[in-house]
Amino acid sequence: MSRIDDRFADLRQQNHRALIPYAMAGYPDYDSTLKIVRGMVKGGADIIELGFPFSDPLADGPTIQNAATTSLNIGMTLSKYYSMLDEIRDITDIPIICMTYSNVAYSVGYDRFIYDMQKHGIDGIILPDMSIDESKEYRDISAKYGMDTIFLASPNSTDARCSRIIEVSDGFLYLVAVYGTTGAQMGVQRYAIDALLRIKGMSRDLPVGVGFGIRTGEDIKLYVKNGADALIVGSAILNVVRDAPHDIETSVSRYVDTLKRETTEGA
Repeated sequence: MSRIDDRFADLRQQNHRALIPYAMAGYPDYDSTLKIVRGMVKGGADIIELGFPFSDPLADGPTIQNAATTSLNIGMTLSKYYSMLDEIRDITDIPIICMTYSNVAYSVGYDRFIYDMQKHGIDGIILPDMSIDESKEYRDISAKYGMDTIFLASPNSTDARCSRIIEVSDGFLYLVAVYGTTGAQMGVQRYAIDALLRIKGMSRDLPVGVGFGIRTGEDIKLYVKNGADALIVGSAILNVVRDAPHDIETSVSRYVDTLKRETTEGA
């Protein structure tokens, strides 16, 4: 079992769901990212998604696109990303997921990319533009290094498509809760709940995480009520960072804590 599998198993025993906050490595700067991660850990995050910037992040909305641009402009590289991971691993053994794009992995070679990610403490990878139909090499190399491959489904994915995504996913399946990019301010949509219920009925033992558009404890409570195993919060975290006073770590910790309080069924 992976560290992600272990975390979900522990949470099930406690009747909790996983809270997965997102940070962009290098936003607003290197040292601030470490403060953000410390705040997430103090606030009770169960898993952390640490983004690596890409110049054309098609799945992301303006908030994360801006963070990626800032990160690239200050010179974030894979080498610096790995150094950051080493510093994070000095303070926590929480599962960490890398979210980036296929071109980043392809440009250095899947074997080298996944080996380095595993070496520096990454437990799973999300490549939102990776086609499952073209992913065999990526998945085979990931399996060699014990790396979870997390794939995305959307509310309009057919049952046949969802079955295939479930088949190739490790760690959890990532359900995109809104049509469009991350950060959409739409609230919880009925079609997202229907998709969650449908995919949960198909996923067997594979946890289902919900992301895109989650901002409040009420959002989380509604998804938990309808069976979500994990809640992924991205743009809302970056907005807290943007609006934080000087103490970013405390601001992030308090926000994550308010969300984590709602991850118990019946809370």
